[in-house]
Amino acid sequence: MGCAFLIEKDTAVAHELDGHLFGPGPKRILALDGGGIRGILTLQMLRRIEELVRQRTGNPQAVLSDYFDLIGGTSTGAIIASALALGWSIDRVETLYKEFGLDIFKSSMFRKGLLRPKFSANAIRVGLEREFKDIKLGGPELKTGLAIVVKRLDTGSPWVIHNCPKGVFFNQLHGSGSTPNKDFLLREVVRASAAAPTYFEPEIISVSSEIKGAFVDGGVSPHNNPALQLLMLAALKRHGLNWPIGNDNILIVSLGTGSRTTVLAQDKVMKMTAAELGVRGLSSLMDDVSALNETLLQWLSDSPTAREIDSEIGDLREDFLGGGNPLLTYLRYNVEFDPAWLKRHLDLDYTPDQLDSVAQMDKPENMADLIKIGRAAISLIDEAHFDPKFDIPSAPSGEKRDRPSDEQEQWT
Repeated sequence: MGCAFLIEKDTAVAHELDGHLFGPGPKRILALDGGGIRGILTLQMLRRIEELVRQRTGNPQAVLSDYFDLIGGTSTGAIIASALALGWSIDRVETLYKEFGLDIFKSSMFRKGLLRPKFSANAIRVGLEREFKDIKLGGPELKTGLAIVVKRLDTGSPWVIHNCPKGVFFNQLHGSGSTPNKDFLLREVVRASAAAPTYFEPEIISVSSEIKGAFVDGGVSPHNNPALQLLMLAALKRHGLNWPIGNDNILIVSLGTGSRTTVLAQDKVMKMTAAELGVRGLSSLMDDVSALNETLLQWLSDSPTAREIDSEIGDLREDFLGGGNPLLTYLRYNVEFDPAWLKRHLDLDYTPDQLDSVAQMDKPENMADLIKIGRAAISLIDEAHFDPKFDIPSAPSGEKRDRPSDEQEQWT
C-alpha cells in the first residue's frame, strides 16, 4: 500500500511539473540573487509574495512552487530556489536558513581567506545532504521548474543547470559518457553555486564518466542576478522551454539581497595598493553587471517597479527595445544599504558604519537587522504590481486544495 501511494504521489508531482513547464497560459519566473547570509532579507520579501499567492488562490497553504513555473537562483539564491522548488513554505526555508547561517559561517583563526578559504565547506555539505538527501535534478520531488547558476572555473564557463526535460543536456548526449542534468545531485549543484572564492573551496562534480569539473559560486559570472539568464532560459529554443514572449505571457519577479555602493575620496583611490585596486575593481564590476541586467530587463519590459538606473537614462519607462511591444512584465525588489535610502523608503534609521557591517555577506550576527530591514521592505511589494492576468486558478467552491504540512512532507 505504501508503494502504491508513492507511485501515485510521484505521478501527481510529475504531472504538476509538466503543467508548469509545458502547460498553457502565461508563465511566471522567480529569480533570486546571490549574497550570502543576506538571503535572510530576501526571505522576508518572499513571505509577502507567498501571502499574496494564498490570498489570490483562496488556498491558505499555497506555496510559491504552486505559483511560479520556473524558480532560479545563484549562490544563496540557489539554496532558497531549490527549497522553494521542492514545495517548501517560506517558514520552513527560513528555519533552515537560520541553522545554515550559524553553522556555515564559523570563523577560525587559521582561516583568513588568503592561503585557504575563510570557512570550511563541511558544514554546508552536511546540511545540504541532510535536507536534500539524494534528490536529483530530474527527480520527481521537484514540483516546478528549477535553474541553478554555477561557474565551472577549470574551463571558465558559466553553467545554468536546469530540470527542463527538453533541454539539450537533460539526458545523456548520444554516444558520450556525459553526466546528464537529470542525474546531478541537487545538493552538489547547490553547494557548487554557493562556493564563493576565498570563502569556500570549489566543488568537484563529475561531468562525464572520465571528467570532473571544478565549480565555484555562480556569482563570479554575469549572473549573480540571474533574472536575464532565466529569461533566456525560458525563451531561447535550444533550452527546450520555448515560452512565448510578451508582457501578457511572461512575468519575472526578481529579488535582491540588498546592495551597498561605497563612495571613495579621490585621494584614497590614488593611494591604494595594486592589490586593493584589483579587489575594488572586481567588486565594482559585479555591481556594474547587475545594473546592466536591470537596465536591459527594464528596456525589454513593462515594469511597474522600474527604478532610475542613472541620471542620464532615467528608469526607461518610455523606452522599449526596437520601439515595439514589451517582451515581458518585470518586477524587481531590492533595498539599498544607504542611510538616506532606508530612511526615505522604509523609515529606518541606520548609520553608515552600521550598514557597512550589515552589508557583509558572512556575518550571521547581522541576521536580526537583515530580518528587520526585509520585513520593512515588504512595503515595496504592492499587490497591484501583480496583474490578475498572471493569477493561477482559485480552488473551485467547495473543493479543498490543502497541501500536506511541512512535517507531513518530511514523512511521505
